[in-house]
Amino acid sequence: MRSQVRFGESAQGPIDVSPMGPADIDGAPVTCVASEIPGAPTTPVGLGHIIGIAGAHRNACVAVWKNGALQGATELERLTRVRHAGLQLGYFPEAALEAIGGRDWHDADAFVVAEEDVDLPASADPIRVGHHAAHAAGAFLTSPFDRSAVVVCDRHSASEISVWLGHGTALCDQHWPWSGTGFARLYADCAAILGFSREGQEHRVETLARIGRPRHVERLAQLWRYENNRLDLCPGWEGQLAQLVEGAGGPTANRADVACSVQHQLGRLLLALLEDVKAALDVGHLCLGGGLFYNTYLNTLVEQSRLFERVFVPINPGNAGLAAGAALALAGDHPPAGAASLSPFLGPGYTAEEIKQTLDNCKLTYDYVSEADAIERTVAALKRGRLVGWFQDRMEWGPRALGHRSILADPRHPHVLENLNLFLKKGDRHRAYGLSVLVEQLGQHFVGPEESQFMQYEYALREPQLLSSALPAGASTLRVQTVGPSASLFYRLHQRYADDTGVGALINTSFNGFLEPIVCSPRDAVRVFYGTGLDLLVIGRFLVVK
Repeated sequence: MRSQVRFGESAQGPIDVSPMGPADIDGAPVTCVASEIPGAPTTPVGLGHIIGIAGAHRNACVAVWKNGALQGATELERLTRVRHAGLQLGYFPEAALEAIGGRDWHDADAFVVAEEDVDLPASADPIRVGHHAAHAAGAFLTSPFDRSAVVVCDRHSASEISVWLGHGTALCDQHWPWSGTGFARLYADCAAILGFSREGQEHRVETLARIGRPRHVERLAQLWRYENNRLDLCPGWEGQLAQLVEGAGGPTANRADVACSVQHQLGRLLLALLEDVKAALDVGHLCLGGGLFYNTYLNTLVEQSRLFERVFVPINPGNAGLAAGAALALAGDHPPAGAASLSPFLGPGYTAEEIKQTLDNCKLTYDYVSEADAIERTVAALKRGRLVGWFQDRMEWGPRALGHRSILADPRHPHVLENLNLFLKKGDRHRAYGLSVLVEQLGQHFVGPEESQFMQYEYALREPQLLSSALPAGASTLRVQTVGPSASLFYRLHQRYADDTGVGALINTSFNGFLEPIVCSPRDAVRVFYGTGLDLLVIGRFLVVK
């Protein structure tokens, strides 16, 4: 039976709530969100199985919390194969729940959402938590911190900036007096002016900025200022930015310089806000939530600023991550998940028998080998410049491939970017790809943060000539994932590659076809393998070659 406990709604609709009880930290009174609801319980009771649901219109996601932890999470697009797929009005995303091993959804104790317009069947009547409350919970309650400031930046709420104080399992809204346009909306508006007008294309600004120079920063500083908890935007700034885009020089180079300048000035303004947060809360740690923090340039700028001793960016900081964040917010009386224990691999997984059945059904010839042989043959293929589809265990539930649904390549091969951009991904020639590197070799090859487990930071190359083939012309930084011993097979693959080449780094990009989401099932992997320029498919311990 479902618990009848309900909270977080008013006659006007959902309001910001956190079920984590009020706290008085170091004698300073703070306001927990639940205290805004007269008579509401500070923590839910009897909730052992919670299903979080997000993505009313795009990036639908389902997360399962039970037995005191997040057990599974996946975006709907990975199953439907339709990029950015949203929820179907009036229907429960049953296929997504089944894919991550959820029980019959009718047996759940509670359903929780963090968006006003999520429409589920009447039998799945959800508890509603505040949009930013879910973002904040997804960041703080998966972090390694016991006490932290939390800053949320997105463009899907009435207030686009919120600041929270986390302590233990308490997460308290500081009611930060922000007004007007936030950083995420400004960034999206700039993306549209640069030609990336469809929602979700903001990441292409970051890609373009890597090959640009920040030569327009001082001009943008005259157009955008930060003061008194608001962005002061000069009237008509959009037209002036468009003029910069249309200025002298080649179209790609000019747009790249504008994109680079946009990121630099936006970063300056973001740091000014964070200085105020640091002064107001006087805490040593910072968690970041909201779609703005998909941007690895901004994440790295914040981390390297040393405003805070440590900075944490969650596995999935954007709207798909709301499913997990909302579930954690509702289960907030339990110990935090903790970054050390929360896996980035909570999506569907497949047994050797299921993989074999798919390969046999497709009438493929394959080898079934030991893990050691799989690593040996993969390294040999990579050294010959081959592109490898790498499919292992449970799928990533965040936006980036981290070694379970990856395409791997040798970053030293002279034609690697041409092979990836022209023949595989069909992307822009200037597009760079992330690298995965042995954590013990990070400082040997890269300059930047101490680790980047979820590929949330970018790095400069210590010896650019060593991995120059992985850098587009004009670029000086790359996204990097640090791979530690806990990654097991993926770690051993990097070790073996390092033994042969001296470099424990590989190009690691999402295993997907043109304009597709990351592959989910063995059948997806086979289809993409034969529909693209991949040379070797390593799927569990099965190897398929063309």
